Amino acid sequence: MNMNDIFPSKFVKAADLRGRDVTVVIGSADIEKIGEDRKLVLYFQGKDKGLVTNKTNADRIAMMYGPDTDDWLGKEIVLYKDFVAFQGKNVEAIRVKPPVTKRAAPPQAAPVQRQHVVTERDGYHLSELRGQPTGTQELPEDGDEIPF
Repeated sequence: MNMNDIFPSKFVKAADLRGRDVTVVIGSADIEKIGEDRKLVLYFQGKDKGLVTNKTNADRIAMMYGPDTDDWLGKEIVLYKDFVAFQGKNVEAIRVKPPVTKRAAPPQAAPVQRQHVVTERDGYHLSELRGQPTGTQELPEDGDEIPF
């Protein structure tokens, strides 16, 4: 049994990302009481769980979209897992970064066959592949949904 299934949380955790970068759209930014503290919690369009922001993540979003949280609504951010020092230990945490802007792919020349070449330099045999890979390489679609 998975502990996250036994003790579900209304807030997203690093484990919820499943090791992937996840692009989300900010739907709301609310101040909520978390324990004895008041924290900024972001909720995302189409997601159930909110992100309790810390100073680092709030500063990063402010650098992207300005200091007024009202200006963050409808904007994309990318959530990713990172390791941070916390109370003398390295722990998993969620960090934010700007979304990747997609650029048009450069025009591709005709496919060139790659060939293995062995050369000798300074008494050493060097092995390398020369030429371009044939065909195009497509990135896998991010088909399965992150369940938060």
